[in-house]
Amino acid sequence: MAQVDKKAGLLRKSSASRKPLKEKVVLMYDEIFGLEDPAKNNPRFWEELFLMKVNLEYLEGKLESLDGDEVMKIKDNINSLFHNCIQALAEEHQIKVVNALQTLCALLRGVHQRNKSTSGFDIINMLMGFDKAELRMKALMESLDAQLCGDRSHSLKSLCFKLLLCLVTVTDNISQNTILEYVMINSIFEAILQILSHTPSRIQHGYDAVVLLVLLALKYWCSYAQNTVCMLLCWITNEAILLALYEAVHLNRNFITVLAQSHPEIDIVSTPSVAAPTMPIAPLGTTPPSLDMLASPELPLDPNLQTSNLLITFLKYSSIVMQDTKGKRCCPLLCTVATDQYANSFLHDDNMSFRVNLHRMPMRHRKKLADKSLPSRPLVCAVLDLMVEFIVSHMMKDFPMDLYVRCVQVIHKLICYQKKCRIRLHYTWRELWTALINLLKFLLSHETTLLAKYNIFNLALLVVNLFNMFITYGDTFLPTPSSYDELYYEIVRMHQVFDNLYCMVLRVSTNTGQWKEPASKVTHALGNIRAIINHFNPKIESFAAVNHISQLSEDQVLEVVRSNYDTLTLKLQDGLDQYERYSEQPKEVAFFKELVRSISLNVRKNVSLTTLSQDVLLKEFSTIS
Repeated sequence: MAQVDKKAGLLRKSSASRKPLKEKVVLMYDEIFGLEDPAKNNPRFWEELFLMKVNLEYLEGKLESLDGDEVMKIKDNINSLFHNCIQALAEEHQIKVVNALQTLCALLRGVHQRNKSTSGFDIINMLMGFDKAELRMKALMESLDAQLCGDRSHSLKSLCFKLLLCLVTVTDNISQNTILEYVMINSIFEAILQILSHTPSRIQHGYDAVVLLVLLALKYWCSYAQNTVCMLLCWITNEAILLALYEAVHLNRNFITVLAQSHPEIDIVSTPSVAAPTMPIAPLGTTPPSLDMLASPELPLDPNLQTSNLLITFLKYSSIVMQDTKGKRCCPLLCTVATDQYANSFLHDDNMSFRVNLHRMPMRHRKKLADKSLPSRPLVCAVLDLMVEFIVSHMMKDFPMDLYVRCVQVIHKLICYQKKCRIRLHYTWRELWTALINLLKFLLSHETTLLAKYNIFNLALLVVNLFNMFITYGDTFLPTPSSYDELYYEIVRMHQVFDNLYCMVLRVSTNTGQWKEPASKVTHALGNIRAIINHFNPKIESFAAVNHISQLSEDQVLEVVRSNYDTLTLKLQDGLDQYERYSEQPKEVAFFKELVRSISLNVRKNVSLTTLSQDVLLKEFSTIS
């Protein structure tokens, strides 16, 4: 029996005696790409076209192969194809609707490949013409809204989302995609929320819906215009919808485990046994997750159970990606969270405690963590733990200066909030102090190498002023008087680091050079720390001499500290609790624009239009009531 080979719209029999035959749909495509109006001699041309199975490969390839002159010659026919696709979306015959949706997707993808270097305006002109763009897009968005909100099959709604994702990623640079202006004018925001708030729909389409919302938000973020999507999201107060958004983007422990598998050095702390879905959520723009995952119920807020939320998931994710210095993706969000009053209120709420298992990199100078049940604490403790972990685990030759600055800034902003609201957080502050002192020690040890690349005095000043915050305002936010004693103990115990830092900045500040001014600021900031060291060290040495003790214990040193506070003189330093609100402009704009571009490319690459066969669709439509 002769074999039939289908490729690029050809039906080829194995016998060489016959010429290859083209599918009828391909012949009709060729008419569209001709110079004549395809409906001129066949009034039923468009009706017949949408009854035939779409040949995505041929249609996209044909668009890609056109040069500029050819495009202009057939622009009217392409405009007609786009227009008739929109009209077919209003048909009761759902096969026509599906074929129209797939044709529109193919058009958008083919036009993108053909116009990679052009703007969104050129694409609009090619697809629908400037003069009819507003009318065409209004009709398209109304049809998509009706399909998403109506009693339609999941496969058809899935295609609607695929088309919308093609629309928002038709240009590599989202900020240049002028088609999105029409999408926003004719918003389908309510339709998306309806999909997310309905459990069966959320299970099927939650991932695509959330990715679409993200891309719409990113469009206006890139161009710094008023972001309607972000405003609408902020106004959502319906708890069911908020929970739906959470469920749609929730990354469970399996996702964390999969990420950790690409970092074999990471120690994963065990967590209580809770049933988890079998598939992890995919990173933004990649293959969607399994349906079971989006259907997982929210865990109850029981202090005896491991609970979770999106912020916990983000912190776990950050603890992994920051292991190999990719924290530039996470630090800006953490800076924003640490500045926001409402976020801080949630982070510091004693009534909202969680157990957060962050990932720690095994290192030779510290023991591997034994499996243990973590205490339930306010989420701010996990944020501080994450910052401490980054500080101690990234003192390396290829020093990530920007990330260190961001981490210290996050800590500073959180402490400023605690000072302002007089929140006495029960946290192991000594671990933070030790990490910061070791960071200063690293800067001193690698002064020459680091100064060839960075202004290390900026980071040193941030660290020193963190200690000044504790010294000056610690009585307003440290949990107990003994915490204050421990602070002074650590400063005195590690006095050699501060002494060496003072000698270094004094040397640089007294010489002419580019670092004179920033080094002078550190010299001034060290005033109170040096006063503490110079006050308590003689007292400690005297106590040891009087009591004939060669080496004092920690308790003995703490006793000396407590007994000599009244004679210590410190100077009030202004501006310690002041900071600039985080802004990505101007330094990080290029980074984020490239990140947004990569998300857009990833989404477009992974939009699959060939997963729905005609047989599957016909069977599904036959069961619709």
